Amino acid sequence: MQKRGSFKILFRTFILVGLFSQIACEIAPEKEVVTTPERELIARVIPEHADQFIVEIDSSFAEKDWFEVSSVNDKILLKGNNGIAIGSALYYYLKAYAKCQITWNGTNLNLSETLPKVPQKVHKTTPYDYRYYFNYCTFNYTMSWWDWERWEKEIDWMALHGISMPLAITGEAYVWDEVYKSYGFTDEDLTDFYSGPAYFSWFWMGNLDGWGGPLPKHWMDSHRDLQQKIVKRERELGMKPVLPAFTGHVPASFKKFFPEASLKKTNWGNDFEDTYILDANDPLFEEIGRKFLETQERIYGTDHLYSADTFNENTPPSNNPEYLANLSEKVYQGMQLADEDAVWVMQGWLFYSHRDFWQAPQIEALLKPIPNDGMIILDLAAEIEPVWKRTEAFYGKQWIWNMLHSFGGNISMFGRIETVATAPAEALQDPNSGNMKGIGLTMESIEQNPVLYELMTDNVWRDQPIDLNNWLATYTEQRYGVKDENLLKAWDILVQTAYNGKVIRDGAESIIVARPTFEGYRRWARTKLNYAPEDLLPAWDLFVASIPKTKESDGFEYELVDLTRQFLANYALPLQQKITTAYQAKDQQNFKKYSQEFLTLIDDMDKLLATRKDFLLGPWVNDARSWGITSEEKALYEMNAKDLITLWGASNNRLHEYSNRQWSGLLADFYKPRWEQFFAEVEKDWQHFDQAAFDEKIKKWEWQWVNQRKDYPLEKSGDAAAVVKQLYEKYRRQMLSVIKEMKPIDYNY
Repeated sequence: MQKRGSFKILFRTFILVGLFSQIACEIAPEKEVVTTPERELIARVIPEHADQFIVEIDSSFAEKDWFEVSSVNDKILLKGNNGIAIGSALYYYLKAYAKCQITWNGTNLNLSETLPKVPQKVHKTTPYDYRYYFNYCTFNYTMSWWDWERWEKEIDWMALHGISMPLAITGEAYVWDEVYKSYGFTDEDLTDFYSGPAYFSWFWMGNLDGWGGPLPKHWMDSHRDLQQKIVKRERELGMKPVLPAFTGHVPASFKKFFPEASLKKTNWGNDFEDTYILDANDPLFEEIGRKFLETQERIYGTDHLYSADTFNENTPPSNNPEYLANLSEKVYQGMQLADEDAVWVMQGWLFYSHRDFWQAPQIEALLKPIPNDGMIILDLAAEIEPVWKRTEAFYGKQWIWNMLHSFGGNISMFGRIETVATAPAEALQDPNSGNMKGIGLTMESIEQNPVLYELMTDNVWRDQPIDLNNWLATYTEQRYGVKDENLLKAWDILVQTAYNGKVIRDGAESIIVARPTFEGYRRWARTKLNYAPEDLLPAWDLFVASIPKTKESDGFEYELVDLTRQFLANYALPLQQKITTAYQAKDQQNFKKYSQEFLTLIDDMDKLLATRKDFLLGPWVNDARSWGITSEEKALYEMNAKDLITLWGASNNRLHEYSNRQWSGLLADFYKPRWEQFFAEVEKDWQHFDQAAFDEKIKKWEWQWVNQRKDYPLEKSGDAAAVVKQLYEKYRRQMLSVIKEMKPIDYNY
C-alpha cells in the first residue's frame, strides 16, 4: 500500500510539474535570438539554409581583409575579420562547393537540403587594401529610381563580392539645401540649380544645372532617409563609404548673396546652360567646403573618404602648373578644415577624356601638393587605357586599378575579358606600379554582362592572373547548373568575338536605336563591331542546341535571350544597308520589301526581350513614377526616366541616344515608330528626300513621346526558349546570306 501511495504522489508531482512548465512556457517571453549583420546577410541570401552556418568575427590581426571556410561537425564555419570577409566566405563556399552563383541577370541557388562539407579548411587574404565600387554615372544610368529594397540587394551583392569602398552620393541634394539655406538662399533662388533625379550625376560633377527639375522637396527628404539606411548598412558590414566633397560648383544665384565672389563660368558643351565655379582662391571656397562636410557628417557620418573631381569633362581655364597646384591644394585644405583625417578620392577620368590638356606637367602639378597618403586616384578605365603607365603610377599617390567596361547603360555583349582576367594582378606585381592599393569597378551602368563582373571581382582574393579557360569551365557550371561541352565551346567563341575587346572602345550599338538615317551609324549609335558578325553564329548554334539540357537555368535563359538579341541587333545593319541600296537605285519595290522586313525585325526583337524582366521598359518608368506623391511629381519623374534613355536633354541635345536601351516597350513604342515615319517620309518625297528636314520633324515627335503619360508591361511574357527557337528558324539562314552581301562602311568616328 505504501509503495502504491508513493507512486500516486510521484505521478501527481510529474503532472503538476508538467503543467507548471507548460504554463511557464506560455507566460515567459520567447528567448531573444542573438543576431548580427553578418547572420542577417546569410539569412537574406539563403534563408532556408542559414541555420547550417556558424559565423566567427576575428579582427585581432587584420592588416588586410581575410576569411576562412571549413566544416565543423554538420555546420559550415565562416570566419573572417568583418562582414565583407564573411560575405565573401559565404559566396566562396556557395560557388566552390555548392556550385551556385548570384548575379543581377540570373541566379543559381539550387541547394540540397543538407549542404556539402568542406573537405579541408580554406584561407584567403586579399592583397588589396581597397575594393572600390561605382561611378557617378551608375547612380543615374542604372540606379536613378532604386528604393531601399533594391539597395539592400545591391549591398548584399557588394559584401558577397568583396567590395569595401563604395561611392555613396545618394541624398547629396538635401545636404546642399541645408548649406545654402543657412546663407539665406530661398527655394526660388535654388529652383534652377538642382537637376531632376535622372541627371544628378552630372549636376554633382558640375556639368549642368537645373535640367529635368525643379527638384521636389519630398525627393530631398526621402533620399536623405534612403542614404542614411545605405551608409548604415554598408558600415555594419565593414565597408567605408566614399562621400562627396565641394569642388566649387555653385548656383547661378550665388552672386546675389556674394556679389564680390570670384566665379568662373564654364560650359560642358552638350547644349546645356553655363555653370558657375567658385575660384579656389576665394576665401568662400574653404568656408563653404568646410560647412558642406560638417553638415554632411552630422547627417550621414563619415569614414574620412571624400570624392571630388575638378573639371570633369571641362577644360580648366589655365594649363599653368602653378594654377593647377594651387587649385588642388585649396580643395584638399577645404576637406581638412572639416576633417583632419580626410582622404581625397579622385576619379582619374579627366586624364583619359582630356588627355590633350592633361600632359605630364599638368597631372604632376595637380597631384603633387597633396600628401601621398591623403589622396587615392581611381585609374577609371584601366582595362581600356592604363593611365598609371604614363604618369609614373600617379607620381607616388595611392591608386586603384578599375574596370569601367559599360558606358551609358547601353545593351551590348562586350568586354575585354582577357585583360580583366590578367591585368589587375600583373599591375600589382609590376615593380613600376608604385603605390597601387586596390582594384575596383567603375562602370557607368550595371545589370548587364554578368560574366565580366564575376570575373573582375574574382580578382579580389587573388594576387596572380586568372587562367580564363579554367575559370570559364567553373563559371559555366556554377551559372547553368550543369557541365555542358556545347556551352564551353560557345564561350570560347564569345571570348574571341564579342568579348575580345579589340578595335572599339565600348560595345557596338544597333542601327535600330539610331535616329533614322541611310547612313550606317549616327553620333551615339556607333554600329562598328569588334568581330565579323557571322563569326558569332556558331555560338548561337551551340546555345540553341543546349536548350533541352539547360532551359531551366535562369542564367542560361538570360544568355540565350541576350545572345539572340545581339544577333538580331547586328542583323539590322546589313538589312538597313539593303534599304539604302534600294533607295539609291530608286528601286521602290525592294525599298518597301526591306523596309517591312526591318520593321518586322524590330517587332521580333521586342517579343524576344519581353520574355525577360531584365529587358523591359515598364519597370524603369513605373519605378520612376513610384517616387512621386503628386501627379506633377510623377509626371516629372516619368519625363526624366524617358528623356535620359532617348534625348538625354532637350530635343536638340547632341547626346541623344547616348543612353539608348534595347528594351521591350522602347523598341515597339519609340524606335519602331521613328523608323515607320522615316520610311513614310522617304516614300512620300521619293525623289528629293531631305534628311535634315526629317530630323527636325522627328525631334518634335521624340519630345512629345518623352512627355507623354503611358504605362508599359511590368512582368515578362512568353516563353524565352520557345521564342528563341522560332527566331532561330526564321533568321539563321536568312541572316547569313544578307550579312555576306553587306558592303564595308566607312566609320568616321
